[in-house]
Amino acid sequence: MITAVIPAFNEEERIEGVLKETSQYVDEIIIIDDNSTDNTAKVAKKYGKVIENELNLGYVDSIKKGFKAAEGDIIVTLDADGEHDPSHIPRLIEPIEKGEKDLVFGKREKIPRLSERLISWLTKIKVDAEDTGIGFRALKADLAKKLELDGYCTCGTFALEAYFNGARISEVKTQTRKIDKPKHIAWQHFSQIFIVFQWLFRRKIKE
Repeated sequence: MITAVIPAFNEEERIEGVLKETSQYVDEIIIIDDNSTDNTAKVAKKYGKVIENELNLGYVDSIKKGFKAAEGDIIVTLDADGEHDPSHIPRLIEPIEKGEKDLVFGKREKIPRLSERLISWLTKIKVDAEDTGIGFRALKADLAKKLELDGYCTCGTFALEAYFNGARISEVKTQTRKIDKPKHIAWQHFSQIFIVFQWLFRRKIKE
């Protein structure tokens, strides 16, 4: 059973297309509406289970809620804005279904932000993947449910915590779509870099 976990904030204009496409490749969809001020939750309810945050909790806490609620054996995460192409889901889950990997990241042709590129470069010291900041990924449910995800975002730390839990990690090439949405400076990445450094010097939780 495959579950898609999709955090969303003010995406009523884009999310329906994402959910319609995603439903072709998964058995369950969980949408975490992060206290949107538009009709994101109303639109999403037509396609899956909606968890509505009473406050704006952010991506990390929202995705953890989705992991906890997921009933599938494999969980796929993707963004609600349409940047990720759901047709790549079978490619992400294939190594997990074959029993070869526990976590598979999508890999963009180009990582857009310099800060993301730096975090991915640092993470590669431990993890054999080049784009660990992407939100398009598949992983075993039992791994997802044990992740604490203590950073300001999931860039780097998602991969590193999985690695230190003994996960077998890889990535597959995926294409991103151009969307009419400005890319703001991700200020949280400056703090995230220090958390990534802390993870790099930890011992493995499980050998």
